[in-house]
Amino acid sequence: MSRALTTQSDVEVALNGYVTPGEDYFNRGAVSPGLSISNREQREKRPSPIPFRGPNAESLARMISNARKPGRGRKKIGIRDRICCHQWTWFTMTMATGGVANVLHSIWTPYRADWLWYIGLIFFLFNICLFVTNCILITMRFIMVPGSFMHSFLDQMESLFIPAVVVSTATILINTCEYGIPMTGPWLQRTMECLFWVYTIVSVVASAGMYLILWSTQIFPIHTMTPVWVFPGYPLLLSAPFASTLIAANELVSNNPPVDRLAIAMCAIAVQGTGFLISFMICAAFIYRLMTQKLPRDMQRPGVFISIGPSGFTVAGIVSLGQQSHVVIPDSFQGSNHSVIIIRLLSTIVGLWLWGLSVWFFLVSVGSLWKYVRPERKMPFQMTWWSFVFPNTALVTATLALATALGSTGLRICGCVMAAVLIVVWVLVFATMLKCLWNRELLWPKELEED
Repeated sequence: MSRALTTQSDVEVALNGYVTPGEDYFNRGAVSPGLSISNREQREKRPSPIPFRGPNAESLARMISNARKPGRGRKKIGIRDRICCHQWTWFTMTMATGGVANVLHSIWTPYRADWLWYIGLIFFLFNICLFVTNCILITMRFIMVPGSFMHSFLDQMESLFIPAVVVSTATILINTCEYGIPMTGPWLQRTMECLFWVYTIVSVVASAGMYLILWSTQIFPIHTMTPVWVFPGYPLLLSAPFASTLIAANELVSNNPPVDRLAIAMCAIAVQGTGFLISFMICAAFIYRLMTQKLPRDMQRPGVFISIGPSGFTVAGIVSLGQQSHVVIPDSFQGSNHSVIIIRLLSTIVGLWLWGLSVWFFLVSVGSLWKYVRPERKMPFQMTWWSFVFPNTALVTATLALATALGSTGLRICGCVMAAVLIVVWVLVFATMLKCLWNRELLWPKELEED
């Protein structure tokens, strides 16, 4: 069994095979354990690895300090300074809130209970308010702190969460199709159809562009890897759920003119497949990291739940589109009169396969929190706690979609129970966030307080 390297002599003893390096080994800027003693001269010529750095809080605090109006001397930290601490990670809150509204609508669909619809509508409207507030605050930060916009793209942690604003937009668009189109005229449906194509383009460009920026400007050692690396690919994973929701809303309102269902479905499947494969490859790297470096640190532990999302959203989208094949696929598609039956069967089988993967990641994610059951072990609150909610909304909607496809009452009850637990988790995370705001643990420049 391999052991962790802690000294340079340990590296030279390990001439063959791979020995897991400890985190302090990388922080010292040591050489790779895979190099043999015979390569000493080449090893000395190579530059030392760049150690991992967390969020560049000192640089941000310095920019906030420089942005303060001169001539007033030392002053207390005010609302302006707190706004300047607002980051992209706050959009994970709107992702989770929109996801809860989507879950409530998925439960409402088979039962048609008015109270479920109204609760989901409240979450939807509240999410719009949160999204607008986040947009205003982060715009104020960029204006009041010159250079902070570019800094957000170069920070190793904050840059990974920039796509959260795109995902939040997708959840709002999905909720608009669910709660808005049935209550309005054809104009909103036409608007959503146009916005679907706009979102598809934006999601592809945002995902590819963000990864290119990260690969060009950042170095992420494998011992710091978490499923947060998947985040730039998350905008792609909302394509199929968006398409299925738009088609379902169009089918529900029979008076509205039909949308281009076949083109929307095929495009969504292509983009969804791309996002899932990218995420799957990154999750494979995460398993490698777990095998060599153990579980992530306490502050990174909530990010483990992000691994649930890729397969969960794919199941929810693909299975729903498969069940809609009778209104999507034209007669005698590809020269076969059985195309609808084949597509429904295939989407259900693929959905079950990926749903099992999502459940497995869910069990691993929940199991990674076992040590925090003890009172002496605490997990510091960060906005990444919203990872306890948003990826799990994908698992719930996937479970409900499979329950509809299979006609399974057991799966539907399981999905409803999971949804109830999820809403409780949302309330707990939101309450903890408000408590930390009040106690000056969030949006508080501690570095300026120490000056």
